Amino acid sequence: MARDLSHRPRTFRLNSALAPQGPDNSVGRFFNTASPEALFVLSATAQYIGAVIAVDLFDQVNPATVAWLRVIGASIALLIFSSRRLLHRDHRQKWTRQDFIAMTIFGVATALMNTFFYLAIDRLPMGKGVAIEFIGPILVAAVRTRSRRNALSLGCAAVGVAVLSGVELSDEPLGLLFIFLASAMWATYIVVGSRVAQQNRGVSGLGLGLVIGALVITPIGAPMSGPVWHAPHLIFACMFVGVLSNAIGYGIDQSILRRIPIRRFSVLLALLPVTATVVAFIALDQRPNALDLFGMSLVLAGVVIQERETLSNQ
Repeated sequence: MARDLSHRPRTFRLNSALAPQGPDNSVGRFFNTASPEALFVLSATAQYIGAVIAVDLFDQVNPATVAWLRVIGASIALLIFSSRRLLHRDHRQKWTRQDFIAMTIFGVATALMNTFFYLAIDRLPMGKGVAIEFIGPILVAAVRTRSRRNALSLGCAAVGVAVLSGVELSDEPLGLLFIFLASAMWATYIVVGSRVAQQNRGVSGLGLGLVIGALVITPIGAPMSGPVWHAPHLIFACMFVGVLSNAIGYGIDQSILRRIPIRRFSVLLALLPVTATVVAFIALDQRPNALDLFGMSLVLAGVVIQERETLSNQ
């Protein structure tokens, strides 16, 4: 997900080279004022359009290789967008040891999340896979929920996601193992990603973290990458998935994490299984049944019920 905002505290600033600074910056105003719910739908749409392209690529490229090239493509795009912040003296900021540790954990967790997710949806329907993966964010939200209203919101979202998952444990054990691993990485992505977002360096932390993540998953993705080196269009397609799903999608996530607390962010992530189900229906003809629609309704109810707290009013 990716753009730059004016210098207001706890707002999204992707890179000043991407959009001019000042009051007339309509892109900046949009990311400062748009509701987190709207930004989540935008982020999820980009992520799962990318996932649809990836699923189509699985017939020609191993899913682990698609994930590896996706992370490489995203890191290149994000580093280009954030080059001014990284290289120009006026925009440099001191990186602490804790910043580098957070950035590294974030990048590795994100790369592993992408890899496990692709290995899972090669075996499971995409909408249901995303719903099961949501266990990680649900647990993060549960730990941070205090009020009864937010507990009710979390309960609706959790039950809705459980209904959407609808996969028997005996259906596809390896696919379920991969999606549970992706779920654990997603929880790590949320908690550590909030720390990276608060460093207020645009998406430079995300870009550098993904470089490290790409190196970590190289032993998983590279060995089976043979076919892509004889078909440059496949390399481009895999990297384009990274631009959609990581650079745009996760860039928007970073902007949202600067504005709202982790608890609210985790519940809003319930919009992702809903969006994935809709995108899978449109693009992959994976049709939701009446029970799926009921689950989607519960998720949306949970999103509507929860309190609209922001970091500035904590």
